[in-house]
Amino acid sequence: MNFTSSLRRIGNMVKKEFIQTLRDPHVRWLLFGPPLVQMLVFGYAATLDVKNVTLQVLDLDHTQESRELVSRFSASRYFHLNTYAGRPLDLSEGLQSGDTLAAMQINSGFAQRLRNGQGARVQVLLDCSNSNTALVALGYINQIGAKFSHDFQLDQMQRTAPQKVSTLPQVSLEVRPWFNAGLESQWYFVPGVIGNVLLILVMMLTAFAVVREREIGTLEQIMVTPIRRWEFIFGKTIPFFLVGCVDATLIALVGTFWFRVPFRGNLGVLGAGLVVFILAGLGLGLFLSTVSANQQQAMIASFFFTMPMITLSGFGTPVASMPPLLQKISLANPLLHIMVLLRGVYLKGVGFDVLWPQIAALAGIAIFLLTVSVLRFHKSLE
Repeated sequence: MNFTSSLRRIGNMVKKEFIQTLRDPHVRWLLFGPPLVQMLVFGYAATLDVKNVTLQVLDLDHTQESRELVSRFSASRYFHLNTYAGRPLDLSEGLQSGDTLAAMQINSGFAQRLRNGQGARVQVLLDCSNSNTALVALGYINQIGAKFSHDFQLDQMQRTAPQKVSTLPQVSLEVRPWFNAGLESQWYFVPGVIGNVLLILVMMLTAFAVVREREIGTLEQIMVTPIRRWEFIFGKTIPFFLVGCVDATLIALVGTFWFRVPFRGNLGVLGAGLVVFILAGLGLGLFLSTVSANQQQAMIASFFFTMPMITLSGFGTPVASMPPLLQKISLANPLLHIMVLLRGVYLKGVGFDVLWPQIAALAGIAIFLLTVSVLRFHKSLE
């Protein structure tokens, strides 16, 4: 009898929460619109690909060889030949103003030194304020320069000693990327965006819903009814759990069909991982509601947790490159485990036999957060 009464009270609470949430068209848009918009924006914006690097060239040699070298860069999709400089000072001014990210100076005598078999130097200046872009651009420059040098040497041998070309030893590197044959960084980031968007949505919805009840004074009115506190918590969080499941399905479909990220894994493993991850987000949102007196405080508290969690999740920076202490702290971050699970399911196609540690870790974090949050919620009502 008591169990039946509890179920009835929880059901009424869930019904009340759905009616209160879905009757406002603005709120209905906020439940499903922003996650899809964020998924589209972050899916295109979050990338490590460096393309169209603005390049300024100062050619003091004006020979066929120097023009050939410059054409290698202008023909590459990684560089955009911005302007030709007239003097060395123009290169430094372009870098300082931010008009160019890379500058190349070819000194006079470049072609003559090549023809004489001597080393011909080319000076390259890079704007390293963004170290990642500078390092990637430097790698592209080295590849183009090495290919130009190899082709020039081969052309010279074909002219002077064509009989030796066929016997010239060469080392050929055959690259076979696994799991991401096209080396598309979007395939790597989109599964991570799914985890980020889902955590922020579930956490903030739960925190704001409970805090709003306290802020407008209806929480005390509800608690004087026959409903128990744990029933109130269940009734308050179940709707947002269901909303989180719907949003997770929508943004996962966007990642699969819009961004063409291959799904090679098992839907059951993905579903199990997302369910326990949503429960962890609910627990964190409930915890925020216990430390916040109003929605403004809940917003500030959410930023306090969200930014470190994203940073320590491996979304943009590998966790292995972090200091050992931060690597240990990141193990308590649910975002880290869902990132590993999402990328493993989508790109590698691994199953439960490989990803069970992530699912177990997410389940443990969810149980811990929900338990602590419920205990703190009881205390905050007393």
